[in-house]
Amino acid sequence: MHEAMEIMGRPLVACLVLPGILVYYGLHIVRRGVIFVDLALAQVATLGTCVCLMLGHEADDPHNYFWSLGFTLGGALIFTFTRERKGGRVSQEAIIGIVYVVAAAAAILLLSYSPHGKEELQKTLVGDLLTVGWGEIWRTAGLFLLIGAIHFIFRRRFIALSFEPGNSQPSRWSLRLWDFLFYALFGLVVTSFVHVGGVLLVFSYLIVPAVCGNYLTRTLTGCLAVGWVVSMLSSAAGLYASYRLDVPTGAAIVCALGVAMVLVATVSRLRRRAEA
Repeated sequence: MHEAMEIMGRPLVACLVLPGILVYYGLHIVRRGVIFVDLALAQVATLGTCVCLMLGHEADDPHNYFWSLGFTLGGALIFTFTRERKGGRVSQEAIIGIVYVVAAAAAILLLSYSPHGKEELQKTLVGDLLTVGWGEIWRTAGLFLLIGAIHFIFRRRFIALSFEPGNSQPSRWSLRLWDFLFYALFGLVVTSFVHVGGVLLVFSYLIVPAVCGNYLTRTLTGCLAVGWVVSMLSSAAGLYASYRLDVPTGAAIVCALGVAMVLVATVSRLRRRAEA
């Protein structure tokens, strides 16, 4: 038991503390209908890291974070100005898909020049939770707490933009400004968590708990509560499976989240049948 806690203690704390804001953002993303925007931003962040590596910096160099953040803010700017408006001829999902695939292809091209390109590409996808340090966990938690505070202070504006877009009609540039703030803060969250858990874990924590919440309840508070419970239980189950089966931690948590979604969807369907 002592050995297990020594190995899994830091990953467990990271997976219990950090995904909370991802679950909240996931509710916004699902309601906005831009499901893959987190994957696109995560891939853009990865591209920034690849560029930094090609410039001669080491994988654990702090420069990597700032390059990733810079690229991510550029992606946030793109998504701010391509948000679908009434009468728009091109869906924003199409733009998101293009950004994702181009960023992924560019990252593969850059990493093909690296002698450890395959390992680096795998790390960007599934991360390496077992090596996360206490300092990184608490720095990231502090940043997420700050972002959460900003969302709480301006909650009416952010909730209106995502959940009630027809009820408020700010000026065009005011709308752009709030949208950019939303995506910029989201980019900070994605960039920070990609360095901890990888692209696949970011997507899973954002979307799966939010979908589970929407299966079981209609209110935003209820969805958030369900999402947090699903996130924590799945994290604990995935980490336990990873330790017992000696499999990659991030991939195990993603699979646990997938199983949780199947169970929640089944419960939701049985409940609807019982009520019919």
